[in-house]
Amino acid sequence: MHHTEFESPDGFQDAIKCLWYTKYDAGDDMTDFEVVPDGYAEIIFHFGSGCSVLKDGILQPLPSPFMMGLLNQPAYFYTKKVFSIIGIRCFPWAIFELLGLKPDKDGVRVFNHPIAGLQNPLTEYIAMGDIPGAIALVKQYLLDTRPSTSVDNTLSKAGVAMKHAKGAMPVSEVASAAHATVRTLERKFKQSSGYTVKDVSGLMRFEQVRNILWREPKINLASLANRLGYTDQAHLSREFKRYSGTTPAAFARKTKQWKYVGGNDFVAFIQA
Repeated sequence: MHHTEFESPDGFQDAIKCLWYTKYDAGDDMTDFEVVPDGYAEIIFHFGSGCSVLKDGILQPLPSPFMMGLLNQPAYFYTKKVFSIIGIRCFPWAIFELLGLKPDKDGVRVFNHPIAGLQNPLTEYIAMGDIPGAIALVKQYLLDTRPSTSVDNTLSKAGVAMKHAKGAMPVSEVASAAHATVRTLERKFKQSSGYTVKDVSGLMRFEQVRNILWREPKINLASLANRLGYTDQAHLSREFKRYSGTTPAAFARKTKQWKYVGGNDFVAFIQA
C-alpha cells in the first residue's frame, strides 16, 4: 500500500486541504474497505478494476469521479486487483462553491461536472506511473477553472477557528472568531455545505478521537474525553457510536484486525 499527500494549488488553501494519491493491491477476490467519517469532503478519481459502494445492502458501481461528502456513518467500498485513487480533499463549506453545485447532504454523490474530463488523461498518467504528472494536471485544471468568487471570508475565519480547536469550540465562540452573529454564521454554513456549524464541529472532534484510538488503542477514555472537551466518557462514547456505529472500546479492539490506508486525515481500513 502506498499513500502520498500533496499541497493544494496556490490560492486554494481556503478551499482545499490537500491532494492525495493512494494505491494498493486488493488481490483477485473482491475486497471491502471502510472509510470512516471525518471533517472533510472529497472529489474522488479512481483507476483500476472499478469501485462499488454498498448502499441499502446492494453494491452500486461508482463512476469516476464521484464526490464523498460529510459522512454520518462509515461508508463501505469494494474493489479488486490493483486499485488507485487521486483525491481532492476539500473543506465542506467550500467544495460546492468550488464545483458550482448546489449543496446537499449525500454521503456519496454521483455528479455531472466538466472535471470528469480529467479521467482519461489521468488514466494515462497512472498507467505510466507518473503520479507527479497526474497531480500537476489536476492542479492546473483547478487553476484554469478557478471560480470567480472565493470562499466567503466569514466561513474561512470560522473554519480556521474550528480546525485550531479540533472541533471542541462552542458555536458562539466560532461565530465570535469569524466576527459574525451565530444566526449569520449558521445561515452561511447551511447555504455552503448543507450542514450546521455543530454538525461539522462534531465530525472534526470525532476525527480526533478516531485517530488517537487508532494510534493508542489502550488509551484511557475518561482522560481522552477530558482532553477533547467532551462532558464525560459517556458523552464521548455516545458521539463516537453516532458516527462510527460502534463503541470506542470496540473500535480499538477492531483496529488489530485492520490494515490502515491513509495519511493524517484520510483514513480507510481494509480487512487484514
